[in-house]
Amino acid sequence: MPFQSRKEKLLLADDELQLLQRLSRARSEQYRRVERARILLHYANGLSIPRIADALGTTVAKVNRCVDKALASGVEAALQEAQRPGRPPSVTPEAKAWVVALACRQPKELGLAYEVWTRRLLAQYVRQHAVGEGHPCLSGMSASSVSRLFSAHR
Repeated sequence: MPFQSRKEKLLLADDELQLLQRLSRARSEQYRRVERARILLHYANGLSIPRIADALGTTVAKVNRCVDKALASGVEAALQEAQRPGRPPSVTPEAKAWVVALACRQPKELGLAYEVWTRRLLAQYVRQHAVGEGHPCLSGMSASSVSRLFSAHR
């Protein structure tokens, strides 16, 4: 007697099927979304979870998670990336705004002998004055932190 899956079947609407087919062939889409689309297409076509894992070179657990998410929340939810936990940002938006405002001013306006800011000089000034300005989260700012802040600010 062949194995019968206890999971329910994944029934796809025409627009969902077209979306999954387009994603499964996409070359400029994120690999994770392409892989999830392929998983869901195989499952909707009746392939077993271990066979899907073998065909796509992935794990049974990953296929199970994707299929379970699609059955519980829908195809769109299964294709999306879940929010991951992480350390909350330590630099406040107000502190970032203060650094950007500093960078927009000339150092001579603040009593320094320089004409323009370098990342190193701005980081040094921020470290020296951050606590006094009410931004203790910036007391350890480095030149590379200044670069990252401005890259994210664009």
